[in-house]
Amino acid sequence: MNAKNAALLKESLEKQNVTLVAVSKTKPKEMIQNLYEEGFRIFGENRAQELAGKYEELPKDIKWHMIGNLQKNKVKYIAPFVDLIHSVSSLSLLQTINKEAFKNDRKIDVLLQLKIAKEDSKSGLSESEIKDIIQDLNSGAYSNINVIGFMGMASFTENMDQVRGEFKQLMGTAQKLIGRDILNIEDPVYSMGMSGDYKVAIEEGSNMVRIGSLLFGAI
Repeated sequence: MNAKNAALLKESLEKQNVTLVAVSKTKPKEMIQNLYEEGFRIFGENRAQELAGKYEELPKDIKWHMIGNLQKNKVKYIAPFVDLIHSVSSLSLLQTINKEAFKNDRKIDVLLQLKIAKEDSKSGLSESEIKDIIQDLNSGAYSNINVIGFMGMASFTENMDQVRGEFKQLMGTAQKLIGRDILNIEDPVYSMGMSGDYKVAIEEGSNMVRIGSLLFGAI
């Protein structure tokens, strides 16, 4: 997909009130700059140090999202500037983000990653773990964090019925927690869907999709 067609996709998603995160992991800054010039401002990375390097080299009005597994000892590299961390998959990681946000006099937006895939390689929280985290949040323990929604990664499969079911699971869990006022979020973010399944994700309620290979190519 060339940059202009990518911009048309972004515009189409915006009309559906869906935010497109351009997944730029491993991609050179020149390719990111090309999309930036077509109006893209939100880019996602999955390695903290690569993200920090691109932040230094590219325009400062880019909103950088951390979308991959985040090690606690790497949070410090992105805490000064990251716009949103999608992949909060443990209480200990949340604690570290809060600590690093405090050091940088910031309040960092995060998403709680719910495990919906059948694959053991995919990380995420169970519903009971999320409830435990929310209990801590409601106690005021994490004053430098804003939980603004949920993220999920579906199984890597061509079975779209399975994928759809996993997205339904995320939405059902999230809306149950919000609907019972267990977690108070006014306009929740639902980050689910990638290049191969984003249309299904949107049909199931996603309002933020993470698209990489469709925009940049598979390599």
